[in-house]
Amino acid sequence: MSDPTLARDIDACCRLTGEFTLRSGQTSHEYFDKYLFESDPALLARVADAMVDLVPEGTELLGGLEMGGIPIATTLAARVGLPALFVRKRAKEYGTCKLAEGPSVEGRRITLVEDVVTTGGAVRDATNALREAGAVVETVVCAIDRSPAGENPLADVRLEVRPVLTRADLASARA
Repeated sequence: MSDPTLARDIDACCRLTGEFTLRSGQTSHEYFDKYLFESDPALLARVADAMVDLVPEGTELLGGLEMGGIPIATTLAARVGLPALFVRKRAKEYGTCKLAEGPSVEGRRITLVEDVVTTGGAVRDATNALREAGAVVETVVCAIDRSPAGENPLADVRLEVRPVLTRADLASARA
């Protein structure tokens, strides 16, 4: 069961009202700015603390996805004593040309760390790329799962989603 106080505090911090243009091009009078909880040290610490028990046994690396998963993965890594890995959206085209910055991923069991999962597009891409590099990726822990209740948007890539909070948790925080 999730922490209703954490849901309330994240919702209060991140839910903005005004006039916003969404990625789809539509306009909205409400916007959820996830970076506000990630940039707040106290809220970020509470999210990482709530994730500790979600990290599967046998995890060797925590793979924070660019950009929102990186601060969470770094904070979580400090709590569980595992190395963090920073996973880019695309491999850089210079220097080491790496997709994932940090220790080698080949043969390693990686748990991905993301801020918000809705459709899972970025997580799916990272999972496929890391698996191609020889990593074992079976789980993503996320701060917020905004996918429809009871659906796993990453079932097609056999990835378990372990959220701290769900869309329903945030909705009930406003009730």
